[in-house]
Amino acid sequence: MADSSRPAAEPEAPVLAATPARQGRYGRPVFWVLVISTLLAAIGLFLAWTWKSPSLNAAQTRVTDTHNQAAGSFSAPEPAPVSAPPTTDNTAPQPR
Repeated sequence: MADSSRPAAEPEAPVLAATPARQGRYGRPVFWVLVISTLLAAIGLFLAWTWKSPSLNAAQTRVTDTHNQAAGSFSAPEPAPVSAPPTTDNTAPQPR
């Protein structure tokens, strides 16, 4: 008895599992898309950085000036040197 759900004139097609059927093809076109898109992203980041770098530098200069002013207004005397009390024996123990 013949299978009535498939016409007899249709050629047999290869059957693939679901995972390989969903995956993309490898090759040079995919490689070049990845390389070019990565280069474009790097160029875009570089251009954005160079465009904003003057304002970033000005903000950093303001912060540094504020910190220098705060550090200059803080004045404390030098700490006293640490010395051991006169009764302390700092010699190494003698072997017996």
